[in-house]
Amino acid sequence: MSRRVRHRRPGKLLVIMAGGALAAACGGPGTDTSQTAPQTGTTTTSLSAAPTCGTAPITVNAYFETGFPMPKALTTEFAKQYPNVKWNIREDQFAVITQNAPRVLADDPPDLMRLPQVSELVKDNLLKNLDGYATAFGWDKWPPSQLQQLRLGPGGRPRGEGSLYAMGLNFSMTGVFYNKKLAAKIGMSAPPATLAELDDALAKAKQAGITPIMQFNGGATGGLAFPLQDLMASYGPAAPINDWIFQKQGATIDTATNLTATQHLEKWIKAGYFQKDVNAVDYATMMSRFIGGDGLFMFDGDWESGNLDKQMAGNAGFFLMPPAQQGGKRAAMSAPLTYGISAKAKNADCAAFFLNWVATNDKARDIAVEVGGSHPMGLADAHMPAVQPGTVTESTLAAGAQIGKDNGAMDFIANATGAIYAKSWTPQLQKLVAGQQTPEGLLKSVQTDYQSQVGGS
Repeated sequence: MSRRVRHRRPGKLLVIMAGGALAAACGGPGTDTSQTAPQTGTTTTSLSAAPTCGTAPITVNAYFETGFPMPKALTTEFAKQYPNVKWNIREDQFAVITQNAPRVLADDPPDLMRLPQVSELVKDNLLKNLDGYATAFGWDKWPPSQLQQLRLGPGGRPRGEGSLYAMGLNFSMTGVFYNKKLAAKIGMSAPPATLAELDDALAKAKQAGITPIMQFNGGATGGLAFPLQDLMASYGPAAPINDWIFQKQGATIDTATNLTATQHLEKWIKAGYFQKDVNAVDYATMMSRFIGGDGLFMFDGDWESGNLDKQMAGNAGFFLMPPAQQGGKRAAMSAPLTYGISAKAKNADCAAFFLNWVATNDKARDIAVEVGGSHPMGLADAHMPAVQPGTVTESTLAAGAQIGKDNGAMDFIANATGAIYAKSWTPQLQKLVAGQQTPEGLLKSVQTDYQSQVGGS
């Protein structure tokens, strides 16, 4: 998702993983690095030993998403523990990364890169096959659901099975943040338990002169995809949405329940529940306004938990999107924060060692929770830092456990193809806000674009 959505996975159990045992096996500075690296394409060579970053000075080139502190916090800590490693980090907005990923990986390949949708990148042999690393580091011992979304078949399809081509820095998840002081003004003492209760809170906020939902939908990133997918999860099961995102044969986004969800979003738009300039607001502006007290609700991801615990200490809450029916199961966009290694990376072994360190080192796992607000990757019994009661981070971690229990993890609808977010979801959602598109037309248009991009399947 832009986020981390995106971003954030069918049947995914949001388990807490990784331990320090593998870190010792990986070796540190001074360990011999004379092993065979995995090959690109659909095959990989077994490694005789787990790679390291060695002891000689090395500069790892990285391409990260701007505006998110966790990756840089991790690289800073890594450099402290491995002082021979320096980081050369380039940053761009996720929409820019999405558009530029194929060219960057082909022409100016970084060692480590924040990835958008990966199917086309695998098809074009732009990403390194990580199967050899997975065996050497023991990633294949992790709960399989953690890496399911990062596995792809020959030629990049289908997703959800096959070889491993990417890794997560953590598991991100989306839901609804709310301002507790504003909630108290409308008599909301607990998160809504049903979609009808959420609708009621929105109406009361509007009547009280409070912006009901602060959301971004400007530029190249259609942030209304967040509430739209949440509404899809309220009305229907997660599995068909994942099938569509994973490009399963015959999958469609144009279903009866998704139409009902899109119509519900249109009702929110027409009722004035989003700020008037929503189509002009980017992500950073949304965050600034929400932190400043403008907006009762905000649809966003747990990567902001640590930030909100600092910026809105004691005044921010979080809940999963409520179901349409009382007692219904919860679902959310939830997936690894996806990073990959270029097929042409000069320092692939060090990049892989870093990815393993993120999941197995105690300090790195602390950063994933305290800065990223999300579950670390790795083994189920690995170190987890204590979380302060009453914080947003406590709420998001508990919500992740609920999603695992309900088997409600979804990938982000913007990740279905490499172009679907910028070329279809975003302009269609902006037209919906402007009254230039209908819910029926939106879904049909997106499905047509999807079929042309995946070859008519």
